[in-house]
Amino acid sequence: MLVLNGLRKEVYHIFKVYVILVLTLTFQSELMAEIILELQNANIYQGKSLILGEVNIQVQKGEFVYLVGKTGTGKSSLLKTLYGELKLKEGEGTVVGYKLSEMTWKKIPFLRRNLGIVFQDFQLLTDRTVHENLKFVLKATGWKDDKLVEEKINDVLEKVGLKTKGFKFPFELSGGEQQRVDVARALLNSPKLILADEPTGNLDPETSDEIMQLLFRISKEYGTAIVMATHDYRVISKFPARTIRTETGRVIDNAGITF
Repeated sequence: MLVLNGLRKEVYHIFKVYVILVLTLTFQSELMAEIILELQNANIYQGKSLILGEVNIQVQKGEFVYLVGKTGTGKSSLLKTLYGELKLKEGEGTVVGYKLSEMTWKKIPFLRRNLGIVFQDFQLLTDRTVHENLKFVLKATGWKDDKLVEEKINDVLEKVGLKTKGFKFPFELSGGEQQRVDVARALLNSPKLILADEPTGNLDPETSDEIMQLLFRISKEYGTAIVMATHDYRVISKFPARTIRTETGRVIDNAGITF
């Protein structure tokens, strides 16, 4: 009888562990499968000119994707469509839960509050400190509690390794540090997606590597999807990831790169 009871307890324990394992794997699978960005049969226009046709892209939570292509092949038009500057006229598109075909000038600010955008030329306010630059963005996007504002600014500066640089003006920082501020600004509203437009374009190789390590860490640790437009094939070679290429009016997924 004692042996039987012991066997039952052991079977019950194994069953409980199995159930917990299945639930954990299911939960992780659902997280991994969360679609952050999706375009289906989308046609990208600049005015009346068709730039990219029949675009089909899907980007999941925490995924890092390069966007490459020669100048004039539609990279910028595609990015502008994703953050609402160009309206999606044909096809279906969803970015962080917002339908691009239904975007109006009133809805665009709400879309952009859920995105982070990193620029090649930083676009920092030169007459304000790093802290004031970040505070300006938070206030502009509806943050009112001063304590929470300070906590968020300290949090993002720590994430990008600039915790002690908040009092500095942009002109007092190196190019790499200014780009880190740009990344910090993109993180302010805890976005599910960051669109990075040539973030290493104005940086030397060593500083470029530091920015790439930072972006990959953000993608991995915080589950932030990142789409990065670049011409820097050295970076792609050193930090490989899924690559999308614009070419002759099309978008080619999992594109091979010739160095």
